[in-house]
Amino acid sequence: MGWFLVFIAAVSEIIGVIGLKMFSQNKTLKNMLIFVGGFGIAFALLYASFTYLQISVAYAVWIGIGTAGAVVVNMIFFGESKSRARIVSLFAIVIGVTGLKALS
Repeated sequence: MGWFLVFIAAVSEIIGVIGLKMFSQNKTLKNMLIFVGGFGIAFALLYASFTYLQISVAYAVWIGIGTAGAVVVNMIFFGESKSRARIVSLFAIVIGVTGLKALS
């Protein structure tokens, strides 16, 4: 249950990042609700996951999934750079998060 909550929290964080990007470009109520709602749900679910998981591992995995997901979404939908260095850095995040989960 804890890892499911972390995963859904990370997806919500990515939605919050999309809302933040949209709100920074066009300050509408809809974009603000996506931004605040995404991050609000993400923090609530992450908090709930602490009932089942160690805080340090859950937080690190949440940050890793959210960061990697946000970078991929911004590369695909918002035209950010897809340089080799950024992709290698993404793999480093994934390897680090996987290592933390495997060793916890």
